[in-house]
Amino acid sequence: MYRPFIARVIAMAAIAVSALHGQSLSTHWEDLTAPDFVQALQQSKQTCLLPFGIIEKHGPSGPLGTDLMNGRYIADLASHQEYTIIFPPYYFGQIAEARSQPGTLAYPARIQMKLLQLTVDEMARNGCKKIIIQNAHGGNTMLLHYFAQTQLDQRHDYVVYGYFATPASDLPAAAKPSKPGVDGHAGEGEVSNIMAHTPQDAHPERAGQQSGADQQRLSLPGSVYTGIWWYASYPNHYQGDASGATAARGKAATEFSAKQLAAAIKAIKEDTSAAAIQKEFYDKADTPVNTKQ
Repeated sequence: MYRPFIARVIAMAAIAVSALHGQSLSTHWEDLTAPDFVQALQQSKQTCLLPFGIIEKHGPSGPLGTDLMNGRYIADLASHQEYTIIFPPYYFGQIAEARSQPGTLAYPARIQMKLLQLTVDEMARNGCKKIIIQNAHGGNTMLLHYFAQTQLDQRHDYVVYGYFATPASDLPAAAKPSKPGVDGHAGEGEVSNIMAHTPQDAHPERAGQQSGADQQRLSLPGSVYTGIWWYASYPNHYQGDASGATAARGKAATEFSAKQLAAAIKAIKEDTSAAAIQKEFYDKADTPVNTKQ
């Protein structure tokens, strides 16, 4: 019952921040009118952001949409520091390992790849020539690396950039875990982030209802990989301990993540090399026998 009010407060705050930065256009694709969308493309230098989340169980404490919600919240904060157009909620990713859990939306791999390609094609058709896919779910990492590589299969007049946040040595103290071992899937960090923007959906008090410990049910060398590894280790689809989650930690962490993302958006907006090099590659790939040896 509180979600519309909180969403309205966040939207009003975003508008205020935008005004301070000289922005008058929404950053949300779905909120723009058609004429405003054209202006937004100009203001963003044809750069568009696709936060890529998922719908899956997040232990006993986090909502099913934790990654989707956290990713878009960080995108919102970042886009008001460095203007870009944010694509509508997208959650059609890789989550086969959680198909045994209620509420999980798991699409076949062929659908994931096809839909993502059609989506970036549509974004490009509408004028987005620099498309940033912001990874907000660990299970999408390998999918997105492979997807980015497949862009070399055929010629495109746009560039896909994958954004993968990496651990930082300068993480502020307020954003760090309360103790070792509490972070992970649906752990203290992710639930803290939810508490920073949608606190009514977070339930750290339920963290102890299930175990987030590694069950170590496989005994294989580190050089061996099997798709069942995650379920073997974390059958509750929960890793860590969310009981110590706080809104203060979430606020510090999301603001830090947004700053990192904004810096990446700025660099991509200023990039003039990737498109030219990509075109050079396509031209040579069309007639490889003419490539200088």
